[in-house]
Order: sequence, then structure tokens, then C-alpha cells
Amino acid sequence: MKIAVMAAGGVGGYFGARLAAAGEEVHFIARGAHLAALKAHGLHIESGVGNLHLNPVHATDNPATIGPVDIILFAVKNWALEAAATACKPLIGPDTAAISFLNGVDSVERLGAILGPSHVMAGAAYIGSSIAAPGVIKQLGSFARLVFGEPGGGGSARGERFLAVCRKAGFPADLMTDITREIWAKFAMLAAMSGVLSVLRKPAGVAREDAVTRQMLIDAIAEVAAIAKAKGVDLGSGFLDQQKTLIAGVPADMKSSMQIDLERGNRLELDWLSGAVARLGDELKVPTPVHHFIYAALKLHAQGAKA
Repeated sequence: MKIAVMAAGGVGGYFGARLAAAGEEVHFIARGAHLAALKAHGLHIESGVGNLHLNPVHATDNPATIGPVDIILFAVKNWALEAAATACKPLIGPDTAAISFLNGVDSVERLGAILGPSHVMAGAAYIGSSIAAPGVIKQLGSFARLVFGEPGGGGSARGERFLAVCRKAGFPADLMTDITREIWAKFAMLAAMSGVLSVLRKPAGVAREDAVTRQMLIDAIAEVAAIAKAKGVDLGSGFLDQQKTLIAGVPADMKSSMQIDLERGNRLELDWLSGAVARLGDELKVPTPVHHFIYAALKLHAQGAKA
């Protein structure tokens, strides 16, 4: 299968590397020092399930040199979606599917507006990983899983083909017939963890050990679940209890991607996480005090230290 990775960050770099190691034709799209390192030394994966070094790798900053592909693993920061999607147009053939693995709940619509709705699938990536150094992706822990499906639900022949190559690559993956519920379930935990850990400037273990900050995490999750319900997405009566169990199992030293960006002085995905929860809450008349607080507390950092 011919696969393009837009872009070769913590999510795309990790899963793209596993697919390439399994024999798929994978093209990594990157830029700057990261791209230079990929070309010079290949791609290094540091992982609890086994390190990996791919050299050489297909790496470029110009998708037009790749040509049409079967699958695009679309995993960029939300603020870069429109520019990245436009750059991906040369990758689109008659049967190409761009699977969105972005944080948040609106990327499928935004991506479809540029590439065409028929070329977009929805997905969610479960992994703690980041670029540790140019050419190096570091995974925290050993859990890595992809889920994906057609935005409108139901079966998917192209999804089945991609599922087969994921399983061949050796990481857990699932093709969902109701991907919308999965995306909202992930969003609830993601928005809460991203926001609370960023505000606290503490890793997950510290946040969950304190009764007050642990409750803040739970309340933040509950706010998203209430919004999902108002939008007709039922996450189930046992959802909060499930999330409490997940919080207990998160690696103690885990930091959210937004927290890492905050520490590095990078631009934040705040508007698409707690900011989106606050806006949707206002529109739907659903109280979201925790996410309103998070948004206010981080708003002046949202454009990064260099802004």
C-alpha cells in the first residue's frame, strides 16, 4: 500500500515507521531540521515495544513529488490543517482516503472542504509520543492504537484494506462502524488532560494523586460528555467510570501534547480543545466552567512565546 504521512511528528512518524518496517511504501512529509535528519540518518523510533531505525526513508517537504497515494495519515496540529490539506492535493487519486487523526471534533469537515468529503475518513490515535530530537520519535509507554471509519458510519472496503496493513505492522487497530462516538469519547479525555495538565504544569501522576486536581480532571471530562449528549452522541451511562479507570492507568510521567508545546513555547491547540468545549457549551446552553477557566488561563499563551 502506498501511504503518505502528513506529517512525520509524534503520531504520523510513529505509525508511519511501523507501517514502513512491515514493507509498505511510506512517504514522510516533514520540514526543517527534522526533514534534514530523516534524509541524512533515517528515522529512529524509541519505544517500549521495541526501538526501530529506518534508513533510508522516503522523506520530502513537497507532496507533489510523491504522486497519488492510497492512504494519507493526516496528523498535523489543528492550526496547520488548512495549509497542510492544500499541500496534500497532489496526493489525491480517485480512491485516496485521507484519514484525519487530529485532536478535536471538527477536522473531518474542515479537511473535506479542501480535499472533498469522499476522500476523507475519520480516525483517532491513542499514543503518547513526540519528536524528541530531529529524526527521533519517542514513545512514552508501550500503548499505541489506531481506530478509524467512515464519517457517516457503516462498512468500508478501503478501511478494511488499511486495517489489514495495520495488523500486519503489528500494532492494534480497529475499523469502527460508529467512529463519531469514538472521536467524542477520545475528545472528552484529551481535552481534559490537555487543559488540566497544561494549567497545572504537572504530569498526569501528580494531577491524579491530589483529590482536588483529580476531580478537576473528572469534571472536565463530564463537561464534554454533556456536550456530546446535547449533540445526540450518547457515550453511555458508565462513561465517567470508564474514564476514571483510564486516568488511573495513564503513565505517571505522561505530559499532554499541549503541555509539551506550552513548555517549548510553541503555538497551542487551545482553540480546538478547551476553547471548543467552552464555545460549544455556550451555543448549546451546557455549563462548562472548567473548560472556560482553562481557556482563560491559557489564552495569552495560545500563539506561543514567539508571537
